Amino acid sequence: MRRRCERGAVTAELALGLPLLTALTVGLVWLLAVAMAQVRTVDAARETARAMARGDSEAAAVAAGHAVAPGGSRIVVSRSDSHVVVRVQGRLAGPGGLFARLPGARLEAEAVTLTEAP
Repeated sequence: MRRRCERGAVTAELALGLPLLTALTVGLVWLLAVAMAQVRTVDAARETARAMARGDSEAAAVAAGHAVAPGGSRIVVSRSDSHVVVRVQGRLAGPGGLFARLPGARLEAEAVTLTEAP
């Protein structure tokens, strides 16, 4: 038999625990978004380097990279006689809300490839 003073304890525990679980879920979803954006950044670097190695113009290669990269990313291409280096940098804003004070995530990737002989 329950004592009268324990009445409503489950409701109080739920009221305290639910915001914590919600904050944890938002944080985990944001970490997943960061991981996905990093994968897209790596893909953009590879796509740009691949296009440059095939002999595409730099503008066309960078456009192909921007099609894959997260919005607002910067793509820098540098070449030497035998290889091409592509660096992609971007930023993903924080999740906001309770996490508004957290800084956004910095995204970086680099791809190096040899140029094909004509």
